[in-house]
Amino acid sequence: MHSAAVFDMDGLLLDSERPIRDIWRLVTSEFGLVLSDEIYLQWVGRRYADVAEQYGGIFGERRLFDEACGLVRTRVSDFYEAEGFAVKTGAVELLSLLNERGIPCCVASSTRHAEVRHRLERAGLRAYFDAIAGGDEASNGKPHPDLFLLAAERLGVNPRHCLVFEDSEHGAQGALAAGMSAVIVPDLKTPAPDTAALCLAVLESLAHVPAFCEAWFSRQQRTALTIPSPARST
Repeated sequence: MHSAAVFDMDGLLLDSERPIRDIWRLVTSEFGLVLSDEIYLQWVGRRYADVAEQYGGIFGERRLFDEACGLVRTRVSDFYEAEGFAVKTGAVELLSLLNERGIPCCVASSTRHAEVRHRLERAGLRAYFDAIAGGDEASNGKPHPDLFLLAAERLGVNPRHCLVFEDSEHGAQGALAAGMSAVIVPDLKTPAPDTAALCLAVLESLAHVPAFCEAWFSRQQRTALTIPSPARST
């Protein structure tokens, strides 16, 4: 039984991974390059800084990779302000159920803290979360455990009592390294069998999670959060 829940954001709560991937493809094409799925899928769930350190050479010069990252950030921001990111199926229902059970929740995202807060507020989800841990606040990004340990610290919960919901293998691996349990809800990439075998479950959608909540989460005694209604979808 778990007493707290930790969520990734992009690709799990928000349908943002595909727009971000498409923007990366467009930007790299403007540099005369083709960004293959094989390479891009290695980036999913990781911080820009960690991706740049490992893959900065694909542009020939690190300077050009950093320039491309800047363009991507700007265009993602422009897209988000114009279009928004849809809330993934089942997210609101699951968060509402966890709130009713008194389960504290935190977002642990590789995205910068300020941007996480902005996207959650825009999507109408911020009020469901007791805390946020952003990628710019951890010494090491996913798949290292740092971000998840920070999330547990901010919730005031033992990491072993946390259940993490992730869409990426990198995230699930970081959660497991922190001593937490993990559930993968794949978005762009199905997890490898060895990672999937270490997880509590691999589910098609967050809409499938409520059926397991009685088994996975204890019922906590605390005042429920005040959630604005109705939640916005973009």
